[in-house]
Amino acid sequence: MIELYYWPTPNGHKITMFLEEAGLDYTIHPVDISTGDQFKPDFLAISPNNRMPAMIDSAPADGGESISVFESGAILLYLAEKTDRFLPKDVRGRKTAAEWLFWQAGGLGPMAGQNHHFGLYAPSKIPYAVDRYVKETNRLYGVLDRHLENRKFILGDGYSIADMASYPWVVPWKRQQQNLDDFPNLRRWFDTVRGRPATQRAYARGEPYSNRPAVTEEGKKILFGQTARRA
Repeated sequence: MIELYYWPTPNGHKITMFLEEAGLDYTIHPVDISTGDQFKPDFLAISPNNRMPAMIDSAPADGGESISVFESGAILLYLAEKTDRFLPKDVRGRKTAAEWLFWQAGGLGPMAGQNHHFGLYAPSKIPYAVDRYVKETNRLYGVLDRHLENRKFILGDGYSIADMASYPWVVPWKRQQQNLDDFPNLRRWFDTVRGRPATQRAYARGEPYSNRPAVTEEGKKILFGQTARRA
């Protein structure tokens, strides 16, 4: 059984996408990041960076004690290796999967996240910051669009954790001030992943936690005012 500590953000959706694709049994433990659940001692014990998602696998492949994992990319790799699915078995394929997984974790996710922050949550709009991250998001969309030319999925014909990692960060394309029609290969890929039944089930799992009031000013302080003392 997988115990998933989750909130319906792009990084949270990555993991439910995998779990639904693989048909693994899992229980969701909601971590409301706008009220400070990520700072509770029980959660910090498995996610020292006070970020979700995190998970506990009570039935690891080695048959030993439960294993906890934090960081969404690490969780995807762990689950792919546990199930022997959605990750190529050959050296070159695994290399390419790692490249695009880290591309998302180090590029698309952080840059789109800053796009969201300065475009939606910052107390005052800073034109330079908004422009900087909208353009960088656009550049990264272009990188993926060019890569997807003549490829059904990021690694080719096979659906993989690279797709699961990137897709949720493209879902909010409108609030990132992007136009998917400017990226025909990306648009085709996006529609293909969106149409997968497991993707639809994964997003449905997040709906009970999505219909919440807008983030309050106090919630913004919790989300964006963290320091070493607070963490």
